Amino acid sequence: MLAEKKERVIMGIDPGTSIMGYGVVLEKGSKIELITMGIVKMDHMDDHFLKLQRIFEKTILLLDEFKPDVLALEAPFYGKNIQVMLKLGRAQGVAMAAALSRNIPIAEYAPRKIKQSITGNGNTSKEQVAAMLQRLLNFKETPEFLDATDGLAVAVCHSFQRVSTSGAGKSYSGWEAFAKDNKKRLKQ
Repeated sequence: MLAEKKERVIMGIDPGTSIMGYGVVLEKGSKIELITMGIVKMDHMDDHFLKLQRIFEKTILLLDEFKPDVLALEAPFYGKNIQVMLKLGRAQGVAMAAALSRNIPIAEYAPRKIKQSITGNGNTSKEQVAAMLQRLLNFKETPEFLDATDGLAVAVCHSFQRVSTSGAGKSYSGWEAFAKDNKKRLKQ
């Protein structure tokens, strides 16, 4: 049996078409350390496709800089506005494509699951999640936007799962693995 890796870098992304939040943590055994968190602002851009391009390019830059072992994403929540859902799904899709292009496995978590794993309550506010992350990871600064702590929460949630696919659906290490597992979804 192979020895389990003692450390892993986890990147979390909260995809959005106005602001994308991200956070990166280093997991050392049962301890988690904050590496970075931040946002990508796109609210000044009008063209949806240019926003998607920016998400893809910024995600690639972050992946290349921090070299995560896994990318954890917040799944779009089911809302009443189908257009918003479509745009969020596209944002998530281009972030996934960036990770797949670098052969980085992907995990996905529902917003409720993320809040539950951080605070113990799936109905907590973004502010409560941010406050708990400040205590967990021992940082003082309050991010300008809660989207940064939302991205960080996704990474921490994945760390708490301890298994790359537990509760996350299926993870893929690249296009080939995804395509092999999803033949019915691909056009011939």
